[in-house]
Amino acid sequence: MKGLILSGGKGTRLRPLTYTRAKQLVPVANKPVLFYGIEALVEAGIRDIGIVVGDTSAEIQAAVGDGSAWNARVTYIAQDAPRGLAHAVLISESFLGREPFVMYLGDNLLAGSIAPFVNDFLTKTPAAQILLTRVPDPERFGVAELKNEAVVKLIEKPRDPKSDLALVGVYLFGPEIFESVKRITPSFRNELEITDAIQDLIDHGLTVNPHIVAGWWKDTGKLEDLLEANRLILETFTERIEGDVDEKSSIEGKVVIEPGAIVRNSVVRGPAVIGKKARIEQAYVGPFTAIMNDVQIQGSEIEHSIVLEGAVITDVANRIVDSLIGKNVRIYRQPIKPSAYRFMLGDNSEVGIRW
Repeated sequence: MKGLILSGGKGTRLRPLTYTRAKQLVPVANKPVLFYGIEALVEAGIRDIGIVVGDTSAEIQAAVGDGSAWNARVTYIAQDAPRGLAHAVLISESFLGREPFVMYLGDNLLAGSIAPFVNDFLTKTPAAQILLTRVPDPERFGVAELKNEAVVKLIEKPRDPKSDLALVGVYLFGPEIFESVKRITPSFRNELEITDAIQDLIDHGLTVNPHIVAGWWKDTGKLEDLLEANRLILETFTERIEGDVDEKSSIEGKVVIEPGAIVRNSVVRGPAVIGKKARIEQAYVGPFTAIMNDVQIQGSEIEHSIVLEGAVITDVANRIVDSLIGKNVRIYRQPIKPSAYRFMLGDNSEVGIRW
């Protein structure tokens, strides 16, 4: 069985950060989102993986390489523009051949292993198996309607959803899907929709099995979902202190401090992670915060946030919360202070704050 990871989207909902980096490489708990997908496939025994790439191809290839870091083999498949998930399947036919495959959206995170779904699919050999989860806002997703535990209809981003069952970004397909993606036509969005292709399978009398996932699933395309995924993953951590922490500092709860990190006269309250060579001085790092490598935080407080490599936060009077702070960003205090801060900043930004 092969794997297909889609990593060609532009990440418009995470701009300005995604003007300067691929959305699939934005870190969650100090690891790029894309890496979680690769690990999920490998853990399920899938080591021959195709990655569909677009404008950020060079960055994706530089980060992933040939896949040997995961004991896998990676093939890159170029997509000239975002033309829909079914289009990504279509252009991957020569790589996939006639083998069954798992399609995994590169900006999605799913709790737990996909191995049971893979084993179930290989045992029952339907034309497709879709993973579903109940959501409060189904109009944002592809939605499935079930009857007698069978999939009867799929609609992409319906205006009037008939179900709250959204398609999770993990799909399992047999080779029958290629005939369907060749039969369908572009939607009103001018994209080949995977929901239309799966509906085509159903309309031609082929079996599409549903599976409602029990754990959490996150599409990390929005800031709120990215921070929530960061929280969920940090909660799975166990304490590990490998950096330099002085006796004036307090480390509370599930905290990971990577080698080379320095913590001085500060409080770090977990779950949280402090990356390599970061420096935390006279500061407070609160729960659900991921601090990447080479970050400096001095005289400031932050929680429920993600701070990317090389950022510097100095003497900010009010606590920073619910924020995604880009690579090499500088935030520092200036003479008039506001009462609160909330940031979503792109790489190489600089913010001066008055007090």
